[in-house]
Amino acid sequence: MQRPSLLIVFLAALSGAAGVALAAASAHISNAANLETASRFLMIHAAAALGLGALLATKPPLARWLGGASFALIAGVALFSGDLAARSFTGDRLFPYAAPIGGSLTIGSWLALAIWALAALRAR
Repeated sequence: MQRPSLLIVFLAALSGAAGVALAAASAHISNAANLETASRFLMIHAAAALGLGALLATKPPLARWLGGASFALIAGVALFSGDLAARSFTGDRLFPYAAPIGGSLTIGSWLALAIWALAALRAR
């Protein structure tokens, strides 16, 4: 496995661990809707990132595009979930617009992955 693939798997594993930790925290904190949402986002996207890391290891066409979209997906989810967790634990945001920026980056990353798939299909 190449370095970018291993880094994506590493980040996916951290995302999964954070998702489980936030799920546990949400069970012990009243009014923890933000933590539940953050946990769900982290866990779902951790699984997606693991798949992307494995796919990237196959050296697909346009691998740089796929790698960039994968890292952007992880960053977007981290911003979105981190902001929701900060609101629950500290009562304040990470920084203004962190959640919308993270959410937009996540949506854009999924669209970039769709574009990558179409381009990879055309390259065959």
